[in-house]
Amino acid sequence: MDANFKTYLSNILNTQIEGLQPISGGDISSAFVISTINHSYFLKINSSENALQLFQSEVNGLKSIQSTNTISTPKVFHCDIYHDYAFLVLEYIETKSATNSDFELLGTQLADLHNSFTEDFGLDQNNFIGNLPQSNATHETWVEFYIKERLKPQLDLAVKKNLLKPSEYPSENRIFETLELLLNNLKPSLLHGDLWSGNYLISKDGIPYLIDPAVYYGHNEVDIAMTKLFGGFGNSFYQAYYSIHPTNEYSNARMDIYQLYYLLVHLNLFGSSYHASVINILKKHF
Repeated sequence: MDANFKTYLSNILNTQIEGLQPISGGDISSAFVISTINHSYFLKINSSENALQLFQSEVNGLKSIQSTNTISTPKVFHCDIYHDYAFLVLEYIETKSATNSDFELLGTQLADLHNSFTEDFGLDQNNFIGNLPQSNATHETWVEFYIKERLKPQLDLAVKKNLLKPSEYPSENRIFETLELLLNNLKPSLLHGDLWSGNYLISKDGIPYLIDPAVYYGHNEVDIAMTKLFGGFGNSFYQAYYSIHPTNEYSNARMDIYQLYYLLVHLNLFGSSYHASVINILKKHF
């Protein structure tokens, strides 16, 4: 980190920077804590070709969630390019481990977020899942959106990257037949879009925050499916959530279908170690 960039950040924040400490902050970007006399800030830096788009999508997602007044997100201070890398400055949240009551509040507030409805599925802009493009072209039905904007692009990419054999790719008609039963008559809720355990924080005073969103309007159970993919959240989270958005007879099958998207994303990002999990769901449902 060169001295000129520190000066540049000082001018943006209108305060002298006292320290810049690297921290763990994800697989895609480098992360730092900026220390000043009165405040701390969270800094992300990325030099990839689409880094500014990634950060701008993150900003838009954070602001979309914040605008619902249901659950907190870190305040955005600045997003820009400096020389050959993009950077994003956010509010720094001091965190603690989640207690049962923290999980309960997180579940309640996420359920409130999912009560933010609109008419069509999708969003007025595309974004990213990890660093893969995520199309949010709007559709009137969830079945059509989920096939065309979620499953099909990832299945196509997996075949193109030789991570999935063409013979393992179910026909679009077969996919439609299965999903027409499971995904009918559902409302478009505002989703976080990538809600695993690394994408929420509990502040020192017990306030839940959502970070690194991949927002769009979709079925609320998508976020729940992602929370359960790699270990799950605390039981009090699910009890609080389901008291507001109960399950029905199709929820378990939908869990597989929604996790399939994220497993395909992981297959395309990280390789063949996710192949067996993808194939299990494809064989089970298609």
